[in-house]
Amino acid sequence: MAPAHDNRSRSLLAQFDTQPRVRDFLARAIETQRTSHAYLFLGAPGSGKLDAAWALAQALICEQGGCGACEACVRVARRTHPDVRYLAPESATGYLIAQVRDLIEEVSLAPVRANGKVYIIDRADQLRASSANALLKTLEEPPANVTFILLGTSADTILPTIVSRCQCVPFRLISPEAAAQAVTRATGLPLERCRMAVAVAGSPGRATEFLKSASRQEARRAMLRAIDSLAHADEADVLSHAKAITLAVKAPLAEVKSTQEAILKRDEEYLSRGALKQIEERNKRELTARERSGIMEVLACARSLLRDALVRVEGISSEPVNADVEDIVGRLASEMASSVSAVHALEAVEAAERAVSRNVTPQLAFEVMLFDIRKALTCPS
Repeated sequence: MAPAHDNRSRSLLAQFDTQPRVRDFLARAIETQRTSHAYLFLGAPGSGKLDAAWALAQALICEQGGCGACEACVRVARRTHPDVRYLAPESATGYLIAQVRDLIEEVSLAPVRANGKVYIIDRADQLRASSANALLKTLEEPPANVTFILLGTSADTILPTIVSRCQCVPFRLISPEAAAQAVTRATGLPLERCRMAVAVAGSPGRATEFLKSASRQEARRAMLRAIDSLAHADEADVLSHAKAITLAVKAPLAEVKSTQEAILKRDEEYLSRGALKQIEERNKRELTARERSGIMEVLACARSLLRDALVRVEGISSEPVNADVEDIVGRLASEMASSVSAVHALEAVEAAERAVSRNVTPQLAFEVMLFDIRKALTCPS
């Protein structure tokens, strides 16, 4: 997409020391200008596929190959670049055919700011037959300036016709400790704090972003306060905590929305009405995706806290993930009648995750989860 530069692979080299084989492969492709028109990143959750996709997008869009400092790199890092689009299933059962049709229509349009465009398609295994078939021709013969990056767990769960049109890049599973060490190297923060961030965010890249966000850390604290209070909370308290968590999850979105609106206002003079509408719709989808990510993040906070309490109840000698709130872990462990209570509480978190994936409103999912955790803590097993 852009001319070759000696520092093209800088962003990749900086971010993927946990996946050196992937890092070197992608960096070499960029440096030699031999990138594929379509990649399929395959690996387990937490292996860093999405982090890699965003870094590759940055390297492809940036005229310096991913310098990390220019306006294009900053926009990609903030997920606000108009020529890098992230897609996730908008239905509980997978991608909607309308999503794919909109994508196909947009692919043929010229880039807004860069020399090319990048499409990141998350959870490609949820492309149903009708959606996948609609995408096939575009994947096989996209415009010269377009790159697709599909993400999935295994080639076996994705339609063979999709797999055959992509260059597959396998990701190995990263141990939580290795991921935490990578975050420590990137941030300079203590290892115990980075362990917590990895448990919450799921990958080194997202953990690093989490540690830079005061509002996302406040959402974690809102969840921890709620669970800590449950043993002595009445119904009104539970509902109040659920509302507080919901508001805390939404708080980081205000800055994103403000940035989107500022960029749109600045660029509206040279964009057509159709292009403006597309960007507005894309911005709405981005806010929805970020809210969903924030919800899953605070649920991961709840899960890691309850697992620490379960480890304490079982008497297992292990460093707690939430070392900064050992007092809360201790209180939870003392309130649990047995390890069965912890298991029931963890099941409540899993049920909330399923509810959110079925588009249950976040506050309702939090309310039900907190009531179920309170029941697990206060009722004899």
